[in-house]
Amino acid sequence: MNLTLHPVSFRRIMIALLALVVLLMTTGRVLAQEDLTPIPMISGIEMLKVGDQAPDFTVGNLSGEKFNMKSVLAEKKGVLIFFWSIFCEPCKEELPAIDRLVKKYGEQGIEFVGVAIDGSPMKDSISALIKQEKYLFEVLIDELNPDESFKASDPYGVAGTPTLYIIDKKGIIRFSRVGRASEEELEKIIKQVL
Repeated sequence: MNLTLHPVSFRRIMIALLALVVLLMTTGRVLAQEDLTPIPMISGIEMLKVGDQAPDFTVGNLSGEKFNMKSVLAEKKGVLIFFWSIFCEPCKEELPAIDRLVKKYGEQGIEFVGVAIDGSPMKDSISALIKQEKYLFEVLIDELNPDESFKASDPYGVAGTPTLYIIDKKGIIRFSRVGRASEEELEKIIKQVL
């Protein structure tokens, strides 16, 4: 039997494995400030940079309603978008900080959107986590295109999780990071975007 993996399927497996490695490396210890950024990444994938135009995409949220990036930006809102996995411990450690920012700035012209890269097979587990923690940000479930590329994470060059972007009201990326970012650092950029 000859078993081959499509490159996108291989990449999805590698992201999940990298998240597991990070989980194993960080279990049982508190992250120091210098641990906030380093995240294993898949090589050869280039993430978007500050100054790039944010790509449009449309995927469903936990309720099945469609979210469209272009529509949000048309409302003249900024966006903090973070790509995460339920298997990524640094991602789950980042979620409370994101939620505090939602409570502080969510009504001031910025959307907070978490894109779960785990796909629809993990939707129930993702939904349970969000409900249990009572997070207020919108959660999207990344989907595959017919060519098996991801609708949201591929255009944004997600090679590791968490990946965070802050996008201004004109659709320009003002912050880009793979790995955790401090709440203070994110708040500083949010204030500039508002």
